[in-house]
Amino acid sequence: MKRISFQLEYLFRASPTIIHNFLTTPDCLTRWFCEDCNLVDDRYTFEWDGSEEEALLIDDIEAERVRLQWEEYGDEYLEFKLGKSPVTGETILELTAFSDEDELEEETQFWDTQMENLKRATGG
Repeated sequence: MKRISFQLEYLFRASPTIIHNFLTTPDCLTRWFCEDCNLVDDRYTFEWDGSEEEALLIDDIEAERVRLQWEEYGDEYLEFKLGKSPVTGETILELTAFSDEDELEEETQFWDTQMENLKRATGG
């Protein structure tokens, strides 16, 4: 099955600094992304329904960008870019992730749900 990258964009009322904190700290990640998270050096271990996935933090520029390289998927990564809308002042979060070509709709729905959880956790 062919894996493809995709990008999604979300708007938040919370500042880029607050969003960045929720993208990088284990306590905050468990509030919106996974059931459990551990961080040792630059290696995250995420847990969902009893299974674990590991990712290496390869890029972290506070309030600008976070990129995690998935251990299991070779060159695939999860990236969050943060910016500010010049018109509304809202934080723009651009997500880049990977999916099987035939599962793109499910992955998009997954991220839509996760971003709603993140909005609630960050106050908007």
